[in-house]
Amino acid sequence: MIGLESDRPREACGVFGVFAPGQEAARLAFLALCALQHRGQESAGIATSDGQVAYLHKGMGLVAQIFDEGVLRQLRGHLAIGHTRYSTTGASHIQNAQPFLIETLYGPMGIAHNGNLVNAWQLRRRLLERGIGLSSGSDSELILQILASPPEAWGFPHDLPGSSADPWVERIRALLRLAPGAYALVILTREAIYAVRDPYGFRPLCIGALEGGYAVASETCALRLIGACPLREMTPGEIVRVDRTGLTVFESPVPPSPAFCIFEYVYFMRPDSTREGGTIYAVRMALGRQLAREAPANADLVVGVPDSATPHAIGYSLESGIPFVEGLIKNRYIGRTFIQPDDQIRQRSVHLKYSPLHEVLRGRRVVLVDDSIVRGHTTRQLVELLREGGAAEVHVRIASPPIRHPCFMGIDMATYEELIAHRWDEEAIRQFIGANSLAYLSLPGMLAAVREVLPASDGDYCVACFSGRYPAPIPERPEGSGNSKSAFERIRSVHWRA
Repeated sequence: MIGLESDRPREACGVFGVFAPGQEAARLAFLALCALQHRGQESAGIATSDGQVAYLHKGMGLVAQIFDEGVLRQLRGHLAIGHTRYSTTGASHIQNAQPFLIETLYGPMGIAHNGNLVNAWQLRRRLLERGIGLSSGSDSELILQILASPPEAWGFPHDLPGSSADPWVERIRALLRLAPGAYALVILTREAIYAVRDPYGFRPLCIGALEGGYAVASETCALRLIGACPLREMTPGEIVRVDRTGLTVFESPVPPSPAFCIFEYVYFMRPDSTREGGTIYAVRMALGRQLAREAPANADLVVGVPDSATPHAIGYSLESGIPFVEGLIKNRYIGRTFIQPDDQIRQRSVHLKYSPLHEVLRGRRVVLVDDSIVRGHTTRQLVELLREGGAAEVHVRIASPPIRHPCFMGIDMATYEELIAHRWDEEAIRQFIGANSLAYLSLPGMLAAVREVLPASDGDYCVACFSGRYPAPIPERPEGSGNSKSAFERIRSVHWRA
């Protein structure tokens, strides 16, 4: 939604792959993509293979708008990959919709990608210099073209330790060496599905078993919907092949350096998804409890911003003893709108999506719990909405630290100039949003709350949007773009995301 959606962290994409002999893989992919719809609502697509021919259908909009019975019947085969997209690199146009599918020396190949290549501009230039044309602004197409090239084209011989007779595995290994950054990747070939997770493990990717085959997905909620039993998370840098011989794991050429995006827990993943033995819902409640311990408030009610902040608010309520109520009712039929944003729409955007419960709020001191503040405009409108509903006081509590740095790993967190916490201190933000008080969860508190629920964490987390310490090196600028970091970001926002 214009005005509201632009002031939220933008969703990561959702990916899915399945090898299911004797079943219609396209139908399984359709169901899985419905479960992953929260990770991207701009476009969706499914590519399939029957062992001989590959098929593809994709379009703009929601999964249920793009696929119907007639389309699914045409997507024949027992192998499939699928994708739901929110654009972080590449504009919101059909040419950037995924999966991408091309013909190669070894037959058809399709990919679906969740993440962002931090050196995309360098890889794009190298491909163009080799005479390889590109049809989109998406860094996922760069991955496609790298995988379509033999490793020798990038200077990697076949006889490296751990080399495989599988040409696709060798090409994937070349990709792991060439492309730092975030990618949870599913690959469709004529007879197999491959899944790849980058050595940092920024984005989630899990494996499940179903009768006669296997599936991989961004989240376990997609596996459960198709009747697959979740087995485990893929480890950072892991390469997996699924075919008629079963599931095969291949060694990564790059040592893993785990840095899972902690914002997946705060906002992106579905509450019913599981990871490392715990539910995302339980993690969010723990964050809310920790927030209540760090930032108590003298108030009558706790209200969460539905739906992402509801578990945070319940946790805050349980720890503080302040009753949780539904003070804001969400209109779930608005969805995204592409109406041009004039001043009237900007001022009323929150009113389109939320309505205050006057009977609950009137004369009460309210703790408003949300997952994050990006630019600040939405939080300001939410505070105004609660006051219109009769709240006597509004105390804002945020279940994550201040977002002071942009994300280069596949989440649209805006630029330095747009991030309110980069420009202003806490008191200035409080005055801007019009709250009686404002407090954020601390970074140590966030990490402690996550590890309280997920003690079997596979390593460190990426907290770069809070700390500015990026796990992967970030190129300072593309050639010819000037010397400032803001110039690089303007190129990202105008050329890659416009």
